[in-house]
Amino acid sequence: MIEHVLTGTATGLALIVAIGAQNAYVLRQGLARDHVGLVVAICAVSDLVLILAGVAGIGTVVEQAPRAIDVVRWLGVAFLTWYGVSSLLRARRPDALAATGGARLSRRSAALRALALTWLNPHVYLDTVLLLGSVAATHGSGGRWWFAAGACLASVAWFSGLGYGARLLARFLASARAWQVLDVLIGLTMLAIAVRLALGD
Repeated sequence: MIEHVLTGTATGLALIVAIGAQNAYVLRQGLARDHVGLVVAICAVSDLVLILAGVAGIGTVVEQAPRAIDVVRWLGVAFLTWYGVSSLLRARRPDALAATGGARLSRRSAALRALALTWLNPHVYLDTVLLLGSVAATHGSGGRWWFAAGACLASVAWFSGLGYGARLLARFLASARAWQVLDVLIGLTMLAIAVRLALGD
């Protein structure tokens, strides 16, 4: 049991820790202390749903639906491009950036962005659902659910740590210039991911 849980935790972290659009958004919200609990909850719960779906065997359905993945991919490209350009435009106005990271989002806007960055990312379906589901299947009918428990634990720990732990960096980002740099980095990250998705990488 412990072996399955630890393997699931390690595999889950390996897939989720890589810098991406979702992580960049959670980090920014954490630094700004803006609807952190809501954003963390949406990302974590969404991940749990995807993990459990993959372990339950939905990964085989995803594998057989390449057209659906293509639709999600282009929606993701459009959203990431818009988000990346918005971040770069925001960085052009450093005088509008405060220590809290600029204007706060409404709860609805924060939630919709978290949902879009999660569910419009085709890599989520390929990695979390298909790949994790496939690895979980190698642990047998009983062990795969302990594997899933480990992956779920990794997801909740990661998003919680990223969102709530970000405030430890707040004092380093107390100036408008620091937020300007952060927005540029986030914007470039979003656009780079959008290009990779458009190219099918």
